[in-house]
This record gives sequence, structure tokens and C-alpha cells, in this order.
Amino acid sequence: MSTDATITGGTNAPTLAGASAIPPAELDRLTDEIVAALKTVYDPEIPADIYELGLIYKVDIADDRSVAIDMTLTAPGCPVAGEMPGWVENAVTAVPGVQSCTVTMVFDPPWDQSRMSDEARVALDMW
Repeated sequence: MSTDATITGGTNAPTLAGASAIPPAELDRLTDEIVAALKTVYDPEIPADIYELGLIYKVDIADDRSVAIDMTLTAPGCPVAGEMPGWVENAVTAVPGVQSCTVTMVFDPPWDQSRMSDEARVALDMW
């Protein structure tokens, strides 16, 4: 059994769904620390983190504390497309309690600016 923390839209607020063997307090801590770790990863060409940009589509925390992430890019031809999943994996596996992390690059649905948070819009002056 796993718990999905699904991050959608421009609000980027994780929504937890499903039952988990992980105690609720630990799941909350893991979720908060994984989000904080994701916020340390930036596309070098964009002054906003990947979480606030809305590039993280799904975070799944399994009962064994392995984490699976679905993410996208602002454009399929992004020059760091080959490196960014590794950056995400390294950031998330550094979270205490996370056993492993796999990152899957997805392009459906395609990313668009509506997925950005207000924080990212301010950083990019996109009002």
C-alpha cells in the first residue's frame, strides 16, 4: 500500500490520499521535507524552483519509504533534461527516512504556465 501526495495546479499543495502503514506524523514530516527538498532544485535558466513552477506532477511515498516522482519540464528540449531527474533524486534521497527515490519524466499533460504558483509568477514577473 502506498500514499500519494499528488501535487497539482498552480497551488502546489500536496494532497494525501489512501491508507498507509506509515504513522500520520511521520508521513506529514516526510511530505513536508520532500517538498522542501524539491524546492532546492532549480532549472538553471529559470529563477524559480521546480516545485513552484509546477513541474512536479506526483509524489508517491510507499510504506517502505521509497518515493516515486512523476515530473515534467517546461519544454521537452530543455538542455538539462538528462540531468534534472538525478538532481531531484539526490535531493529527495537526502531526506531522513527516505529509502530510495525514482523519478519518471512525463509529458502528459503538457506543462503550461497555469501550473505555476503565485511565488513563481512573482519571481518570473508573469502577472
